[in-house]
Amino acid sequence: MLRFVVERSLRDVGRRLRKAREELAILDEQLQVFREAADDTRIRFLVSETPETAREALVAGRHVDAMAGAREALLATIRELEGRQDELLDELA
Repeated sequence: MLRFVVERSLRDVGRRLRKAREELAILDEQLQVFREAADDTRIRFLVSETPETAREALVAGRHVDAMAGAREALLATIRELEGRQDELLDELA
């Protein structure tokens, strides 16, 4: 591949990788908040044992699971981008 094409692709992958890492940092902060909220709802359920608090605890747990799944997908994207970046750097060398 032509050098300028590889360099342009490398810049594009680098930009996408930075954006994905920024998104991961935000997602990590959000996930922490969701986990804390889920812990609070579980404690409230254990104390009150009402159907309403049971439902709240279940919903909060599902939110945490969904956020964790999104985090794993984003990590997979980051790994793919890092692999592509390595390939491009090898082509450049």
